[in-house]
Amino acid sequence: MSETTHGVRIRNGSQALRSSIELLSSMRFAIALLTVICIASVIGTVLKQNEPTINYVNQFGPFWAELFARLQLHAVYSAWWFLLILAFLVISTSLCIARNTPKILVDLRTYKENIREQNLRSFHHKAEATLAQDAGTEARRIGQMLAGGGWKVKLQQRDTAAGPGTGWMVAAKAGAANKIGYIAAHSAIVLVCVGGLLDGDLIVRAQMWWGGKSAFPGGGMIADVGPEHRLSERNPTFRGNLVVTEGARASTAILSQSDGVLLQELPFSVELKKFIIEHYPSGMPKLFASEVVIHDKATGEATATRIEVNKPAHHKGIEIYQSSFDDGGSSVVLRGMPLGSETAAPFEVKGVVGGKSTLGPEGAPESLVLEFTSLRVINVENMGAGAEGSGADVRAVDLRSSIDARLGAANKTVENKNLRNVGPSIGYKLRDNAGQAREFHNYMLPVDLGEGGAPMFLYGVREKPSEPFRYLRIPVDDQGSMDGFLRLHRALASPALRDEAVRRYVARAIDPSRKQLAEQLAESASRSLSMFAGRVKAPGEREGGLAAVAQFLETNVPEAERDRAGEVLMRVLNGALFELAQLTRERAGLAPLPNNEQTLGFMTQAVLALSDVQFYPAPMLLGLQDFTQVQASVFQVARAPGKNIVYLGCALLILGVFAMLYIRERRVWVWVTPREGATHAMMALSTNRKTMDGDREFAHLTEKLIGVAPTPPRHGGSA
Repeated sequence: MSETTHGVRIRNGSQALRSSIELLSSMRFAIALLTVICIASVIGTVLKQNEPTINYVNQFGPFWAELFARLQLHAVYSAWWFLLILAFLVISTSLCIARNTPKILVDLRTYKENIREQNLRSFHHKAEATLAQDAGTEARRIGQMLAGGGWKVKLQQRDTAAGPGTGWMVAAKAGAANKIGYIAAHSAIVLVCVGGLLDGDLIVRAQMWWGGKSAFPGGGMIADVGPEHRLSERNPTFRGNLVVTEGARASTAILSQSDGVLLQELPFSVELKKFIIEHYPSGMPKLFASEVVIHDKATGEATATRIEVNKPAHHKGIEIYQSSFDDGGSSVVLRGMPLGSETAAPFEVKGVVGGKSTLGPEGAPESLVLEFTSLRVINVENMGAGAEGSGADVRAVDLRSSIDARLGAANKTVENKNLRNVGPSIGYKLRDNAGQAREFHNYMLPVDLGEGGAPMFLYGVREKPSEPFRYLRIPVDDQGSMDGFLRLHRALASPALRDEAVRRYVARAIDPSRKQLAEQLAESASRSLSMFAGRVKAPGEREGGLAAVAQFLETNVPEAERDRAGEVLMRVLNGALFELAQLTRERAGLAPLPNNEQTLGFMTQAVLALSDVQFYPAPMLLGLQDFTQVQASVFQVARAPGKNIVYLGCALLILGVFAMLYIRERRVWVWVTPREGATHAMMALSTNRKTMDGDREFAHLTEKLIGVAPTPPRHGGSA
């Protein structure tokens, strides 16, 4: 706003006070504050805000997580230093406005008609001419022409050497709104900052600092939370989330803090009648909507309304936005399939999403706590080969590329996207007695990955929330289930069944008369099956599968013969496993597997799954068997008194920037005097920006007003 970077200079008070006020009101100080705010905003955009501390530890490590906490970078916009910088920016910009506005207003009222002729000659744009009529007549003509062109004009009569009142100064100005733009733009900064302070966490923080309020760090029922963690209905500003289950009411919003949550009491309760979600053909959500009834606590009035994204409801100065959706406590039934046991039978586990269940004797070392975390009824995934990201999945998870990147072939090709709904999925955690948990994500229905083989059940697992899921792929048998694989897995753990499968394999492969060769093949098949079945190295560690076979070859076979030996060993292993599969079907009363492409695909995937399942970090598979979905809607409720202030600031900022960029302030002077029996005119133009438009305008004005072309500017001359 000023041509200098200096601030307000006062003459009274101590030197320290005068220097402080000068610095606080200076442009250089305001620019420095804006720079810090911009840097902090970048950090707040890149770094996820208000996440649990454990998330930062998992992602960045304990050192950086602690540093972020100390600097409050995980909650930048509510940090005390950020709010303090905003406050100083408001004060600094306000002082800048107070310092410059009187000068601008005075400048808007003056025409600077007292300028001297020698000053006009130093302007960049200037011209001289001899006029036909007397000075007074020409001055009035020039003034009328400028006024007709939209200029504001003032005439001044002066004394000259030719006599009293013989000189006329025509002073005109246009584009004064340019300076108004400076005031509007700087005022917008103040209004936006004030609105941000009002609508931010400043008032909530003030209640925590001086009002005895504190964040609630634990879990449990909302009704059990004490008053020291609750904010009054009269709280002037807040922004929180309200989760409402279908058929239920809620009247307490949750305000997330870095060290817990605060509960905000609302003057009304929201009852969710129905949650509606519609999808595009690609699977992307098209519409989130909630049909609700707002019950006023004071009057008991019930107001039915519909809330959609970008179409909020309003009640008592509080806006209710459709934010997202969640599970409202769906009931699920899981089928448990034990691993590593020959005799354990499948079992059922019933629970509610958000609840817990204990697997095994409670308190026993081997018991696990099952935590039901999520139920997704629709999972639209990109099944196109080589796809790098699914545009349909709102979780940004590409199922096929996620699986192939960790378990599939290394070659990648580029193909079109193939978006398909792969059915419901269940998410849960298994937590041991030490409190350590693993996260699992399993699909209810088999998924056809388009690899030419049988569809597969997908069982995902990950150790940390920051890691992607790794999927165990279990092939579907001819009955459309995974029972065939489970029977084969249990039989592989039985030495008696392995021996029977080896005997049958040898009997089919070798003529009974060649006993020595049959004994050698039986020994090789028995060793390969036992090696593949694996052994327990230590608690929680196992050695087996294809990795054990590869290690055996590297240890016992010369490098030059490994390829041939590996081919023979895998042929023997596959043959023995095929007989083992036939044996399990015989015992289950099923027909033998036919020798065709479908059986070959099933056995190929089964061998890979048998190798991988040995390292599955859970003693059982839990598949989604049945569910009853209950939806919940997540609303954002906000009381924002600074919203209108921010809107006004944004409007002023747009007007101010437009005025400064597109409106040029111009001033024109024409000094008309009698000289040597004629009338002489000296004309000059001043503009705040040197542009080609200014050159063209001055050329047009000189020809129109005094009838000559402008004087070519001198290089190096002052303006």
